[in-house]
Amino acid sequence: MDLEDKVALVTGGAQGLGRSFVEILLKNGAKVAIIDVNESLGNELKVTLNQEYGPDRTEFYTADVTSEEQFKGVFQKVVEKYGQIDIVCNNAGIINENDWEKAIAINLGGVVRGTYLALDHMKKDKGGKGGVIVNVASLAGLGPLFPTPVYTATKHGVVGFTRAMAGVSTLANHGVRINILCPGFVNTNLVTLFSSEEHVGRFLHLRNLSEKILEQYGVMETDHVAKAFLVLVKDETKNGEALMVHVDGAAFYSFPKQVKDFPSTKVNL
Repeated sequence: MDLEDKVALVTGGAQGLGRSFVEILLKNGAKVAIIDVNESLGNELKVTLNQEYGPDRTEFYTADVTSEEQFKGVFQKVVEKYGQIDIVCNNAGIINENDWEKAIAINLGGVVRGTYLALDHMKKDKGGKGGVIVNVASLAGLGPLFPTPVYTATKHGVVGFTRAMAGVSTLANHGVRINILCPGFVNTNLVTLFSSEEHVGRFLHLRNLSEKILEQYGVMETDHVAKAFLVLVKDETKNGEALMVHVDGAAFYSFPKQVKDFPSTKVNL
């Protein structure tokens, strides 16, 4: 996909990984709608990006991805301004093992809602122009991150939902690719939350384990992950793929084609 003059929408785009996704999209010629609940950070970022890329390349919208009304309203505003949406990145996410219902609502519910809204505007069988959706999961979506079981569950949900939706999109001839980005530990505010009682709660006593895991896997900078994100956006052969990103590089995860092909040990019943 050539990104020149394409229109992208990024949730959680005012900070952390989301900001890096916004910047790499702009560098490659796209126009970007930034969605975030942090209004002050979003407005600051818009001013900064307007100075670097011009006043018509970015817009900021305040919205909570758990709110159908707010999120749907943003999609409508983006289409009204730019006339189309070509790329959607469902990136907004939190770690909160205490308020696990909120974590599920944002990490998984926001991805489901964002994917459905994106398809409403993008699918070719309903008059859209097609495009690509990238849902941000984590390596925790492919294997458990023990100190954060709820976070792990939400990211597994993102992986399963996205793979299923990619198949649906293909079967229905939507013309929309849907992929998964699975980064390891990234140098953002989320990493610091592993030692926060407010966010880890009953699992705070495992913070030493968290520190060992961080030391083992290393911590990446956001621009490293953004390069992998760009691969999923631009490579039109990729649909339903999960791209793992770690300190040493990136690789596509190999899923068995059918459930019966998963590695298993038979049980005599």
